[in-house]
Amino acid sequence: MHVLTSKRFTEVRWLVHGFSTRQGGVSEAYGGSALNLGVTAEDNREAVEENRRRFARAIGAGGGNRSKGRTWPMAMMKQIHSPVIHTVRKPQSDHLAGDGLVTQTRGLLLTVRVADCLPILLADRDRHAVGIFHAGWRGTLARIVEKGVGEMRRSFGSHPRDLVAAIGPGIHRCCYEVEDEFRERFAAQFDYAEALFEEVSDSDVLRLKYPMLFLNQRAPGHGLPPRKMHLDLVEANRRQLMDAGVPPENIDVIDLCTSCRTDLLFSHRAERGVTGRMMGAIGIRQP
Repeated sequence: MHVLTSKRFTEVRWLVHGFSTRQGGVSEAYGGSALNLGVTAEDNREAVEENRRRFARAIGAGGGNRSKGRTWPMAMMKQIHSPVIHTVRKPQSDHLAGDGLVTQTRGLLLTVRVADCLPILLADRDRHAVGIFHAGWRGTLARIVEKGVGEMRRSFGSHPRDLVAAIGPGIHRCCYEVEDEFRERFAAQFDYAEALFEEVSDSDVLRLKYPMLFLNQRAPGHGLPPRKMHLDLVEANRRQLMDAGVPPENIDVIDLCTSCRTDLLFSHRAERGVTGRMMGAIGIRQP
């Protein structure tokens, strides 16, 4: 199993954490031996539950020698692309709706499921508190991770300078094409919005191979190639963390694009919706 970790988090000895990949599971729906951690139309629940146990054990969230194979309970949400954050103090029997979880409870694994959106982890090194957030474009626009820093301060007295953050793998600027209207939406919220967007020339293979098909009346005979807008979700969330007071040197980024690396990661966009789910997870060790 290939689990991704943050160096800043591995230095915090009371933490367990990790970002899963698509490798090392029992699901056969996505190429065989896939570590799908979300219940999907193509996979079965038994395989997903076994994958979750394997992932929990791989990041150190097993129950110890006396656990008889049990793993830590997982706190999950019905993710709704929102700024809703829950403070949890025990395993939840009901299904929470939202996109952020924070806790100081030991032996509880906070999780989010992703397949292009960003999983973001926070940890307060002084107060032994942790948080996890699901940031797609809607959550990013609604400042989910900035509000997460505020929620940890409200619930646990966390000071932003004591927080460490890790932004897990997700779709990067190179592949995240969006509509032009996104630029206006983000500009209404962030004074640095212009730095989050890039106009990229269309590299359509047919246009490059048969340029004569695309001749028009413009001199010198070819029209300008179409340009598409790309959004940098990683930088948007890194800026939010910094605006909330987290020192830039405390922010770690897993520099892998889900859309570029479907050999290693699931990507909803690159695989046209027929794909599994990865998981970001964080928890506090038992004493």
